[in-house]
Amino acid sequence: MLPAPGHSGTGARLGLRSLTAALGLGLVATPLAFVVSPASAADPVDITLLNINDFHGRIDGNTTKVATTIETARREAGEANTLFLSAGDNIGASLFASSNGADVPTLDVLDALDLAASAVGNHEFDRGFADLAGRVQDEADFAYLGANVYQRGTTTPALDEYATFEVAGVTVGVIGTVTEETPSLVTPTGIESLTFGDPVEATNRVATQLTDGDEANGEADVVVAEYHEGARPAATLEAAVAEGGVFARIVQDTSAAVDVIFTGHTHAEYAWTAPVPGQPGRTRPVVQTGSYGDNVGRVDLAYDAATDTVTAAVARNVDRAASADLTLPRVAEVKAIVDAAIAEADRVGNVAVGRVSDDVTTAFSGGTYGPDGYTGGKRDDRESESTLGNLVADALRDTPIPATGRTADIGVVNSGGLRNELFFAGDLSTSPENTDGVVTFEEANAVLPFVNNVSYVELSGASFERVLEQQWQTTLDGSTPSRAFIHLGLSDNVQTTLDPSRPLGDRVTSVTIDGEPLDPTATYTVSTFSFLAAGGDNFRAFTEGVATDTGKIDRDLWIDDFLGDGEVKSPDFARRQVYTDAPAVVRAKEEVTFSLARLDLTSLGAPANSVVSVALVKPQGNRKELGMFPVVGGAAHVSFTVPAGVPQGSYLEVRAPDSGTTFVVPAVRR
Repeated sequence: MLPAPGHSGTGARLGLRSLTAALGLGLVATPLAFVVSPASAADPVDITLLNINDFHGRIDGNTTKVATTIETARREAGEANTLFLSAGDNIGASLFASSNGADVPTLDVLDALDLAASAVGNHEFDRGFADLAGRVQDEADFAYLGANVYQRGTTTPALDEYATFEVAGVTVGVIGTVTEETPSLVTPTGIESLTFGDPVEATNRVATQLTDGDEANGEADVVVAEYHEGARPAATLEAAVAEGGVFARIVQDTSAAVDVIFTGHTHAEYAWTAPVPGQPGRTRPVVQTGSYGDNVGRVDLAYDAATDTVTAAVARNVDRAASADLTLPRVAEVKAIVDAAIAEADRVGNVAVGRVSDDVTTAFSGGTYGPDGYTGGKRDDRESESTLGNLVADALRDTPIPATGRTADIGVVNSGGLRNELFFAGDLSTSPENTDGVVTFEEANAVLPFVNNVSYVELSGASFERVLEQQWQTTLDGSTPSRAFIHLGLSDNVQTTLDPSRPLGDRVTSVTIDGEPLDPTATYTVSTFSFLAAGGDNFRAFTEGVATDTGKIDRDLWIDDFLGDGEVKSPDFARRQVYTDAPAVVRAKEEVTFSLARLDLTSLGAPANSVVSVALVKPQGNRKELGMFPVVGGAAHVSFTVPAGVPQGSYLEVRAPDSGTTFVVPAVRR
């Protein structure tokens, strides 16, 4: 979408493209310069930077409210003094109204709001670099920047590294970078022509270039870093930096030439003031807005042209407006785009495809347990087991793909692949079919929006155990990424025990498949997404096996074959991965003591366990109860004596009856 002739806004870009058309052409991307408004001689100059991150195609009833927040701030600060930017992940993992249109509705909304420039996020690469460099950039009127994205094996830029804008007579340079973890977050085949470098190093290199006094390589009065990387949720800047990792480097090592730091990727919310390295007494803003347009970041700067310095900077996150102001021209334009996208999505998506008996959700955080189980809180706790993750894993294992001539032994899903919930409550405002318990196409599609193919991976038992160990995340160089743990959903025939107190790589203490101990030398067929099969999310052990593309799209298996099979789906609150330091085996007459932790799921509706029972089960099925032990806050301490005369083939069964969580420990003669 191009600005109309004479249109005033943050960047009359006139259709310029900032991406190289294709790496195969051997072209090198060059920086772009845009004019925001006529120069002003005022000194000092007030500049307002507005920012979003991780918008993820939120085309819904709130989009016009986000637009209102932006436009209200523009009116307060003045069009000529305002620049609207993004830290990436504008698209990908989107709501159905956007994904149904291949995210064109979101790009149109951002164009209507005169987004000037955006860092690329990892989700911009979801459909591969060719799609980003071609279709996406053709649709977008703003610059996509990636200073640390190079042609593979070189330091040749694959994207524009920066763009400059004249804001009230001041040249503002914007540098964009993306998380170095991108190769583990997207399908590797889509980015095989690229190398992702250190974002801080790239930012510093370009910041030096923009402030070296050489007009030939670009110059800027004010430098803004847009990092698609950020802090995990933390109460203070000091606490976030103390965790180390890339965020600490962003704060402590980003060049003093950078005046403002915007971040993203981790969906955290903060507006901090950080010391500038090497310049005592000088500070700069470090901001992330959360996600989904819940907030708009705002940084108000004062620039002194006489000294060529930013003399003041105030940063805050502005809550999304409570209502839309359709008298604002850009907001009205956004509404027209949103209405058209939702109408088309409703036409396609408001068809019943299945039923659920209760809510089936991702893991939540910040909620409480009550008579109705776990309620409240915020979705998408990727470090925790969930009813939705386990249900999708069941779908991957239990749904046959006849063309393969095989059946899967195990289903595995990564928690980051689950982008919405299956709620029991209906919504008749969307469709007369959407009554309580009904799952519509739109709702089902929103759970798995990435359109991965399903892969069958032939893995040895030893390799599968390494996959489970890699839930504790490490990168190729052994460092810990921004998400230190990613929980895998497992099909209901898999049971594991985990002991985080043990050394890295030795924390999976037992695995059973269909009730039998995992055989390290046996071969198991694992059904999973092509993303994981290729080693995505740092689950590199998947590449130790032989992967076969089944030709089945995950959406079709999930919606047509699984949800559409006529059976009502229900949440299973039993943990499939149990945290415990229980021994691997117990012996007759032995005194046994162990602990259990995190027994309670945090998916909506999950019960809080009150007790665990321990029983000795003999081969004939005879049971001897050994004790009941209280559970408080999901934790229990168990102590008992194994009876004498334990027949061969006996085992201990540890069970939490409220949730159904069960695991076994073999029992042998002394």
